[in-house]
Amino acid sequence: MLEQIKFTTEDIHKQTHHFTPEIGIILGTGLGGLVKEIKIEYSLPYENIPNFPISTVEGHSGKLIFGTLGGKKIVAMQGRFHYYEGYTMQQVTFPVRVMKFLGIKTLFLSNASGGVNHHFDIGEIMIINDHVNLFPNPLIGKNIQELGTRFPDMSEPYDAALIKKAKEIAARHRIKISEGVYVGLTGPTLETPAEYKYIHAIGGDAVGMSTVPEVIVARHMNIPCFAISICTDLGVPGKIQKTTHEDVQKVAATQEPKMTLIMKTLIEEM
Repeated sequence: MLEQIKFTTEDIHKQTHHFTPEIGIILGTGLGGLVKEIKIEYSLPYENIPNFPISTVEGHSGKLIFGTLGGKKIVAMQGRFHYYEGYTMQQVTFPVRVMKFLGIKTLFLSNASGGVNHHFDIGEIMIINDHVNLFPNPLIGKNIQELGTRFPDMSEPYDAALIKKAKEIAARHRIKISEGVYVGLTGPTLETPAEYKYIHAIGGDAVGMSTVPEVIVARHMNIPCFAISICTDLGVPGKIQKTTHEDVQKVAATQEPKMTLIMKTLIEEM
């Protein structure tokens, strides 16, 4: 895998004339609008990047964007990969490995999720402060010492200083936000009522099908992470309704400007 990472990194360097980002961004379902705020210098379709999977999910456009946001050089994934698409965990998290070799020092992530906290409303913006991993762990297999230690510490998966700063920014702009635990499941089925109860019982505030593997791999490489989730539906007894992927995209799109403002300002003020 190390040879693949290095080969892909070198190919991207050639395509972007050695553009060196300091921040990586992964944009989730219906949340690609942040790209409009980026002063784009290079845009690489995933199919033009060696060893990259192809995003197959509606709402994920499938481009690696290089440019400037908030005065910082960034690389953004406009569309991510999921385990339920049939990719291995190593494939799902491969872009995070490449981002590290491209030069990033911090990783920002966003996703759409189902809220299981009884105090949440549809459209709730939740800063993730911890997670529960119910995926196969992406670090299973031979450890590559150049990437990270065999047993990485996960006592602070999401950076406390960035969370504090983001909450200050939200308060300054009068944006209602919550903070909580994200539970990562494989999907692609949305959860049953019993599964929602289980997720709440094990300490979850929201549930989704991404983010956790990427954060585990980032922390393996000692990259600080910050993540925001938009709860596009509720898995709360009495509030559970039939939900489609289109519904998820619509709700995510309505809350996206607020998430974009928080992320952009946080990057500016780092």
